[in-house]
Amino acid sequence: MVETVENVFVPMADGTRLAARLWLPAATSRPAPALLEYVPYRKRDGTRPRDEPMHGWFAAHGYAVVRLDLRGSGDSDGTLDDEYLPRELDDAVEAIAWIARQAWCDGAVGMMGKSWGGFNALQVAALRPPALKAILAVCSTDDRFADDIHFKGGCVLGDNLWWGAIMLAYQSRPPDPAIVGDAWRARWLERLEAMPHWPTLWLAHQRRDAYWRHGSVCEDYSAIEVPVFAVGGWADAYTNAVPRLLEGLRVPCLGLIGPWGHLYPHDGAPGPAIGFLQEALRWWDHWLKGVDSGIMREPTLRAYVEDWTPPGDRERVPGRWVGERAWPSPRVARRTLEAGALGLDRGGAATTASLASPSRTGVAAGEWMGTGVAGQAAGDQRIDDAHSLVFDSAPLAERVEILGAPQIEFDVASDRPVAQLCARLCDVAPDGSSRRVSYGVLNLAHRDGHAAPSPMPVGDFVRVRLKLDDCGHAFASGHVVRLALSSAYWPMVWPAPEVATLTFRLPGTLVLPVRPPDPRDAEIAFARPERGPATPTTKVSEGAQSRRSSFDPSTGEATTVVEGRGGLFGEGAVRLDDIGTTVAHDLRREFSIRADDPSSASQRVIQSYSMEMAGVAFRIETVSTMTATPTHFRLRSRLAATQDGAPAFEREWVDEIARDLT
Repeated sequence: MVETVENVFVPMADGTRLAARLWLPAATSRPAPALLEYVPYRKRDGTRPRDEPMHGWFAAHGYAVVRLDLRGSGDSDGTLDDEYLPRELDDAVEAIAWIARQAWCDGAVGMMGKSWGGFNALQVAALRPPALKAILAVCSTDDRFADDIHFKGGCVLGDNLWWGAIMLAYQSRPPDPAIVGDAWRARWLERLEAMPHWPTLWLAHQRRDAYWRHGSVCEDYSAIEVPVFAVGGWADAYTNAVPRLLEGLRVPCLGLIGPWGHLYPHDGAPGPAIGFLQEALRWWDHWLKGVDSGIMREPTLRAYVEDWTPPGDRERVPGRWVGERAWPSPRVARRTLEAGALGLDRGGAATTASLASPSRTGVAAGEWMGTGVAGQAAGDQRIDDAHSLVFDSAPLAERVEILGAPQIEFDVASDRPVAQLCARLCDVAPDGSSRRVSYGVLNLAHRDGHAAPSPMPVGDFVRVRLKLDDCGHAFASGHVVRLALSSAYWPMVWPAPEVATLTFRLPGTLVLPVRPPDPRDAEIAFARPERGPATPTTKVSEGAQSRRSSFDPSTGEATTVVEGRGGLFGEGAVRLDDIGTTVAHDLRREFSIRADDPSSASQRVIQSYSMEMAGVAFRIETVSTMTATPTHFRLRSRLAATQDGAPAFEREWVDEIARDLT
């Protein structure tokens, strides 16, 4: 029997109250260890359908669970001014101490979370609150500049505007009158008045400065002194952090990487999903209860090696689980393929090859961050290969498995001081279809690091090394290994100020992390997913998710439109029956660019968020746009909020930010 406490306010030293929802073991149980999840996505109505079956399950298995809203979010007091601020982390330290003092807690606390909650679990662990005994971080990162939704390889991600626009809508939702009482409207207006222009906050820092170093635990791995379980998915965007954490941490740690997108693995898509809650329970039982659950006898890294499937969406990925007892693994060999091995045999003499990709190159890239819904996976790479330098191996004589990060190394010259390089590793089937296995992008001004970029010396060759994303993949016998290089990757990354011609001195190298078979891999298995009872919901309207790209040959303009109706990813509008709240979220993204003009790049995000709670109807509408000149980024957002159809708040932001070698 689980006791659920709909709301309790956790007091902070400055008088602020943070709102929490609790799941407690049966009242007859003695005090139990506690688990904390700490995110700004509204525990009452935002993450309720996800929280209930997960946290209720943990409570039924002997843990007190606390789902806490950040200051300035949900039903908590105050305002939320940015991601991962010191105030957020200090609040968590106070909250952990408060949890440890409660009669239902035995004094031991674990912290877990996905995405934002995984980030701050790592960040709070580095502050060493005494009651925190272990953490579990899912789909998160140790490096806020290298692997987050704002930049990749020193290039501005298109998702920076998307996520900033979403935060405008998310943070414009009012506290629930049923929880907060009569003060709800004053707090809502306070929150709206204090709203930052989220995409501008992040775009103002285009190099890895102190802003990004804060909260990046890779700055000092030794600050973390509690055990860490790091989890990711190949279809997610945060997977690179898992092997880095295993390599950098000096505490007991485990890594788990499946085929999934940005999801908890018991909901993992594409499948196979696993019994993740059971794995987490083994982790918590070991570190919070002192039970020998066998979890620490598992391989340090358990990962899913994917087999070939045709390009595009997959409901389930064929493949197998493998395990490495240490990471980096001494068993994984770095196999170097030189230019001749990639079909560039020019008699041994050094030669060159040049390209200037059209600005629209990248239409087959799919989404930067997959969430397991249709239309997000990278498409057939032949679409973008037409605008790239393509190097193919001979058909493979035998199966080749890779696990880890591929890397390329070339001498590169540019005719512009700011230019981009995208490298894609592809698996090409005998019928010619090409699936992207891994990729990397690099702003060449960041070739020597992200902290102090410098212009490319025009016309001079410089050595460029680019590490692609970590991956687990098996190339089948008869398939071809393809390396494709382009100088643009739109709309995933914002284009360089000018079209640049890149010249590559050949041969270059591609290094693959080749993993030999291990008979012990057959021992790795997971139970089927379990969950607790779901929160009762009623589907109010069906949703839909779509992605459409088009090209006008008369103007050279390429457009991409991504749309979700009813929910952020097309889930549909729902009524949360036990609290009587209805929520719906529509979002549309529009990208356009002309092939020969990077300054024509444009992105627009249009969204509406509707909710009805405590008998009051609210609607939030936002429109956010981004354009650029060769010297400046231009961002504009408009927000309008209504209460029962009457205007409640309107605001517009207009910002111009100088480009800093981007």
